Amino acid sequence: MMKWVRFKTAAMTVALCVYCCLPAIAGQDTLVQVSTIDALLSGLYDGTMPIAELRQHGDFGIGTFDRLNGEMVMLDGIIYRVRSDGKVEVVSDTDTTPFAAVTFFESELRRDIVSGTDFMMFQQWLDAQLPNLNLFYALRIEGQFRVMKTRSVPPQTKPYPALTEVARHQPEFEFEDVEGVIVGYRSPAFVKGIGVPGYHLHFLTSDRKAGGHILAFSVQKATVDVDRTSEILLRLPDSKAFSDVDLGQDRSADLKRVEQEH
Repeated sequence: MMKWVRFKTAAMTVALCVYCCLPAIAGQDTLVQVSTIDALLSGLYDGTMPIAELRQHGDFGIGTFDRLNGEMVMLDGIIYRVRSDGKVEVVSDTDTTPFAAVTFFESELRRDIVSGTDFMMFQQWLDAQLPNLNLFYALRIEGQFRVMKTRSVPPQTKPYPALTEVARHQPEFEFEDVEGVIVGYRSPAFVKGIGVPGYHLHFLTSDRKAGGHILAFSVQKATVDVDRTSEILLRLPDSKAFSDVDLGQDRSADLKRVEQEH
């Protein structure tokens, strides 16, 4: 059994209720997240939601898979796994995920990105374009990149190491003059512990043969589409592992190392 938690940010109010009082399928303008980033940082890598069920809640998003087996990119309803060897495969409905964030993507804002913009410059530039930094934004960036640096992770075995330890041994990939699409989110600061504050982006080449979690990039020519999202549905594992994990610790330093260290 799993439980749903609903957060509605437009009016800066929070309402909690269990699964029975929420619809089974999310609305078009809702971000649906499986588990929390701190649970993942703590080593809860066992899949809890089947991919077939995840598809019901969105056609766009990112995450990972059972046992931390690769990086997830959901694009136009298709879920891809970027494996630790750098190759990409379409994922079966029978696979599961311990952590993912999906939505139904519909662009509300489009901007061209200046050539030479790197990852840090992009974040500062887009923050200045967004009307409300206390909301969630799904981002789809397509174009040509001078440089793209990504990583993925291999499947883990029990007893699972912490994610910071996994990240120390992550395979990394570098591309030059590569065409592709970036999928991900810009989340508000108050999601600390639940999601990834700021930018969390994954990459997929245009031929769908390579990609990964983004560590760095430089734009040659690209366009960003933005979908504002004012509601999040959080599905929490109702398991002994989730019950036993200490989620009271401040893991922001661990998250920074996992997201940015390379």
